[in-house]
Amino acid sequence: MQEYIIRVQRGVSAENSWQIVRRYSDFDLLNNSLQISTLSLPLPPKKLIGNMEREFIAERQKGLQAYLDVITTHHILSNCELVKKFLDPNSYSVNYTEIALQHVSMFFRSEPKWEVVEPLKDIGWRIRKKYFLMKIKNQPKERLMLSWADLGPDKYLSDKDLQYAVKLLSSCSHPYIYKITFATANESSALVIRPFSEKGTLKDLIYKVRSAPPPPCKLLDLENSLLGLPSFYRSYFSQFRKINTLEGVDVHCFGHLLYEMTYGRPPDTIPVDSFPPAPSVFVVSVLESILTCEAMKNGMPTVSRLLQMPLFSDVLLTNSEKPQFKIPTKLKEALKTSKECTEKRLTEEQKLIHQHRRLTRAQSHHGSEEEKKKRKILARKKSKRSAYESGEEHSAKYSNSNNSAGSGASSPLTSPSSPTPPSTAEHASF
Repeated sequence: MQEYIIRVQRGVSAENSWQIVRRYSDFDLLNNSLQISTLSLPLPPKKLIGNMEREFIAERQKGLQAYLDVITTHHILSNCELVKKFLDPNSYSVNYTEIALQHVSMFFRSEPKWEVVEPLKDIGWRIRKKYFLMKIKNQPKERLMLSWADLGPDKYLSDKDLQYAVKLLSSCSHPYIYKITFATANESSALVIRPFSEKGTLKDLIYKVRSAPPPPCKLLDLENSLLGLPSFYRSYFSQFRKINTLEGVDVHCFGHLLYEMTYGRPPDTIPVDSFPPAPSVFVVSVLESILTCEAMKNGMPTVSRLLQMPLFSDVLLTNSEKPQFKIPTKLKEALKTSKECTEKRLTEEQKLIHQHRRLTRAQSHHGSEEEKKKRKILARKKSKRSAYESGEEHSAKYSNSNNSAGSGASSPLTSPSSPTPPSTAEHASF
């Protein structure tokens, strides 16, 4: 069967570009697996007769490249485990669910009251973060959810500080943060246990996955920042150098969430040029302050500024539960240092992306047809000028040569009838 060589580009550097060799049947299998997304993907159609002709193979090659480009530039699909395994099977050949189970078992050697019921394979998007349904052995009817994750690239806390900070999470009490039952970490990973939400999450409501609405929306997975895990929207805000603080990152991510809540889908592109009609002009005002091109150039509004906008300024919070979360001073200093390191890495990444863009634009400009024509015209002019200057130089040399040959030893001109003038030696003898 015919195999096709397809180029894959992930990220901005040349090191993140490689080629894969796949059959059409491999693409067809991937496409069938991605139908659950309900997206219309441009997979070239099947052809039973004449599918080995040279022209058809070349045309299909282009179609498969275009198909893969659509997938790798789609934010959700490009983060899908199926796609990652298709693009780079060697890096994603490990069964992370099994690895997670092994780590969870090690954690619970000293905590025998917990019991794993089953993996929750349909939850989450991170390859190295897995979810399990849990129960307490002496309370079998209480359903809990465990999340396990590897530590990420922005983990800057020491192992000791990290373990202490993660354990503190279960002491956090806040009306808008989902309660954590148990949390612990070691030098390579962490796990968190919280009550299982039978009615799902806000995302389930947005995409109508469940018929019943979830309970009042509360924040989940606050541990991600402690563990150094990258944001789902990092590929967006890393493109804009004005989003260079964690507060700016949070505001930008909130803008994505608000857009999705408003329109039932994520934005097609960032920045957003125009917004469809919304239930409230106040919502659009907030979105414009976060997701437009002007917002990317000027920087994100602060949280304080957002709270002053009409969408939030009239909201009266009447929850009786008082927030409680005590952090020791020493740990606060460690968290502050970790924040600064995270922002520094983001700034360095943005600088690299900016440099790559400038280089790409220069190369694209240099290789454009218009620029090629300009270079040809310039080369012809330079060639003509060189030829003209060379001719002038040759002419000048020829003229000088003739003058030298005609003057002899600089003696005065004489005619055959004229007497020969006396020599200098003769004059000297007198």
